[in-house]
Amino acid sequence: MRYLLGPLLCRASASALVLASVCAPGTARATAPPAPEAPRIPFAERYHAVLRGGFARAANTSVSCRTTPGEPYEPSCAAVREGRLPAVNGDFDMFYTDVDDDPDTYNSSRAELRLPEGSRVTYARLYWGGNLLAGERKPAADDGRVLIAEPGGAYKELLADTLVGHRAGRGADAFQASADVTALVRSSGPGLWTVGQVNAAAGRSGAGAWGGWTLVVAYENPVQPLRTLSLWDGFDSLDTPAEVRPNGLHAPRGASGRVGLVAYNGDRGGTGDSLTYTTAGHAPVPLQDSADPADDVLNSTINEPGPVRARREPAYANTLGYDSDVFDLGTGLAQGGDQLTFRLVSQRDAAWAGALFAAVDAR
Repeated sequence: MRYLLGPLLCRASASALVLASVCAPGTARATAPPAPEAPRIPFAERYHAVLRGGFARAANTSVSCRTTPGEPYEPSCAAVREGRLPAVNGDFDMFYTDVDDDPDTYNSSRAELRLPEGSRVTYARLYWGGNLLAGERKPAADDGRVLIAEPGGAYKELLADTLVGHRAGRGADAFQASADVTALVRSSGPGLWTVGQVNAAAGRSGAGAWGGWTLVVAYENPVQPLRTLSLWDGFDSLDTPAEVRPNGLHAPRGASGRVGLVAYNGDRGGTGDSLTYTTAGHAPVPLQDSADPADDVLNSTINEPGPVRARREPAYANTLGYDSDVFDLGTGLAQGGDQLTFRLVSQRDAAWAGALFAAVDAR
């Protein structure tokens, strides 16, 4: 059985973005008009808090290279999924990941949300997006709808509660939508979350097919350091660099923290993609790790710090066009400073930026 989330879509905080009117209390509808669209949504702060806690994230891809049911994987596709061979989505006939047992869904994937024991969810938002034009074309009217299931739960239809970014260019027709899911995540907690029916096309084209989703969760935990939390989102082509400067974020000397990024159609290989941060008067610090080189940060990965990765179904090393990564800020804030600024650059890929979140020690 599927349900419409109704009041769960109502916002927990003010936003600079225009809202779709889908939150009438006490209503439950099987369908709703599509959310308004815009070809460019400048990045704006969605959530801000100073508390003891941090961000958690669950994410997965909805599209991968095609395999033939009942037959062994094509060697190149299997090797690329495992990260053993370099390739990009434009090299393949792309198709959907579908891990659920619902015959009515054409794509679905799962990912684990992990929260420290004793945590209280303060805000949660689901982002989903993809390319509507590859070997097939998907209707833009379905961009603002997706299915979500909490751990052990049934699918619920989730409607975008804000502007949907939708922009065609360079052979692609890209979009991102999002919705507030604070009440659902607060009541359901950690575990494997499932998201289905991300409105992405399948097939082959020079631009490639891609799609995926990310659940971003802010939490409070009394045993963790006091941190400034900031979540920004928008939708913009990276033809020009994207910059985010969290409001009122002062990093004390020796501060540590993490930053997360959601982006679309980053291709693995080559150089030209970077995510850096600066404070006033200091040189840019590149963000990187073993899975994300400093000069190819948009390289189709879902990655986070730590020796044990969160579970994903499927758990492809190369997501062929979907990036949802969390980076440790390392020692770059040793000197502290004001005007912390993050800058995302793509000099090679036809890529789009969707969300950025940061948790930085407040003292």
